[in-house]
Amino acid sequence: MSGGVDSAVAAARAVEAGHDVVGVHLALNRMPGTLRTGSRGCCTIEDSNDAWRACDKLGIPFYVWDFSERFKADVVDDFVAEYAAGRTPNPCMRCNERIKFAALLEKALALGFDAVCTGHYAKIVRDAHGNPELHRAADWAKDQSYVLGVLTVEQLGHCLFPLADTPSKAEVRAEAARRGLSVAKKPDSHDICFISDGNTRGWLAEQIEMAPGDIVDEQGAKVGEHEGANAFTVGQRRGLHLGQPAPDGRPRFVLEVRPKDNTVVVGPERLLAVAEIRGIRVSWAGLPPVQAGRGEEFECTAQVRAHGDPVPARARLVGEAHDAVLIVTLETPLRGVAPGQTVVLYQGTRVLGQATIDAARSLERSAGVA
Repeated sequence: MSGGVDSAVAAARAVEAGHDVVGVHLALNRMPGTLRTGSRGCCTIEDSNDAWRACDKLGIPFYVWDFSERFKADVVDDFVAEYAAGRTPNPCMRCNERIKFAALLEKALALGFDAVCTGHYAKIVRDAHGNPELHRAADWAKDQSYVLGVLTVEQLGHCLFPLADTPSKAEVRAEAARRGLSVAKKPDSHDICFISDGNTRGWLAEQIEMAPGDIVDEQGAKVGEHEGANAFTVGQRRGLHLGQPAPDGRPRFVLEVRPKDNTVVVGPERLLAVAEIRGIRVSWAGLPPVQAGRGEEFECTAQVRAHGDPVPARARLVGEAHDAVLIVTLETPLRGVAPGQTVVLYQGTRVLGQATIDAARSLERSAGVA
């Protein structure tokens, strides 16, 4: 129970379906007195109160579980470490992987519960043999299957997503209003929950020791200076403050962040187009494709952002177990893919699995074309 409208309606539907439901709010913020700022942030004292009011209206028990220490270690500290290494992490993926469907589910099962029910917009489908599969929600505009791509077949077997077939968020809000839930008109939370003011660069500057360095073009010529390479991400255009314009007068974008020598590489937009992705920390959201186990290539679509468009691709798995690498060849190049992001593979509406992007190859840069 996040304190939002989606989890409140999901809980209501679970109660209506006849389940024995207990509402649990996760205390993840180490500053429990923190207040919300509009639609920014979550897990605040206000959110906890909203979750309690929803549970009270539904007539179900309400508990707060303090996972703040684990959240800091597994999500916040990981976020800082990834940026310090020049990568661009997705904290929502880590939170789902390590908190909501690892720590929470583990504790729930240990206490005798059968499943964790959430307000995510995604769907679980059973195949002919009863194995769970993760699919997109009916409302693609609100679909959250991307951020759930880290779930394993074992975890999916203990998950319920009551909003799966809901055609729109407007219908969820209307249902909440009909049920008398006070969160019916509450704004959605967005951005990074532990950076409530939305200023990621400023927040990182307090966590990572920043040092000034050079900004260079794709040929290595200095074109400006920065106050800290770790605050930049691939594809970024704003905030470069370059002292020397490009020869053609067009904007430059961040092509690469090199924390080892504290350098940021910039260049024209066309060099952001990526045709091949190398992924590590591979996991499958259900049973993996048969071809993956054989090291054979299989067709799929690939998505690298929560609300990005999937593009046709071919993928193959190289290596075994924890050292396996996922090679994804994109038939339609994607712009500005950064190491640390997550690539999620689909076949139709089904989520196959995911990998953390370790490297992304631009055909032009690989060929040395300026």
